[in-house]
Amino acid sequence: MAFGQILVNWLLLGSLYGAVALGVSLVWGIMNIVNLAHGAFVILGAYAAFWMYTQLHIDPYISIPLTMAFLFIIGWIVQYTLINRVIRAPFLVTFLLTFGLDLLIIDLVQQIFTSDLRSVNTIYAGSGLDIGSTHIAFDRLIAAAIAIVLTAALNYFLTHTREGNAILATGMDRDAARLMGINIRNTYALTFAIGAALAGAAGAMLAELYPFNPSNGDAFKLRAFAIVILGGLGSPWGALAGGLVFGLVETVVPLIPGVGPGYDDAIAFAVLVAVLIFRPDGLLGKPFYR
Repeated sequence: MAFGQILVNWLLLGSLYGAVALGVSLVWGIMNIVNLAHGAFVILGAYAAFWMYTQLHIDPYISIPLTMAFLFIIGWIVQYTLINRVIRAPFLVTFLLTFGLDLLIIDLVQQIFTSDLRSVNTIYAGSGLDIGSTHIAFDRLIAAAIAIVLTAALNYFLTHTREGNAILATGMDRDAARLMGINIRNTYALTFAIGAALAGAAGAMLAELYPFNPSNGDAFKLRAFAIVILGGLGSPWGALAGGLVFGLVETVVPLIPGVGPGYDDAIAFAVLVAVLIFRPDGLLGKPFYR
């Protein structure tokens, strides 16, 4: 494979992985909750985009705002009615709660859509731009652009809006934020809802790019956690940086003679373990979270 093609594949895949991990980075960094339902939210977003494409003939990329709104509502309800009740409980309680939520969502999706592989075939699927021996697929290029826009938008929201500053303040010190008049319950609900909405956007992009079924959520959940740990909590750009590094590893390692494809999950675990050993704070991690 030509170097130019490897470079393009890396950048496009890494940007997509960054989008998948954005929601995990936000929720984990602010609320100190490892949301095991993140993969289920991604798959739910993929099926929402698939339904809108097959029933309403809306392109998955165009339907991203609708998918995000749908997951935002679900995330708000889940956080406000369930997770907020155990927010001060031991870590294991929220861990098990989101794990059960993941199983529930995946089971409901499977009951509605069955476990058959689904895919979205738009008119531009497979087409792209050829520069010499390098092929740049339009659908992947659009997904990478959307991933960068989402990262920049989240960063701007957190640093330049009142609600975003409230989220950051809550992540720094919950009790001090409460003394400053911030409604912690609403702030946590907003944070979790935004994380779910970002997962929905990633799911819509994945629906355009890959065949999927309900069981695919676990693979993306694993990658999201590895990417967040790699990039570091505390910055949306950290998720993107982690996605790019993880995408580089996943793009290059299978090209090594004697390795080949089929080691995706092994690569994810290897990267996760290596980062925890050598740089536990991640590439761009900031110590504002608890």
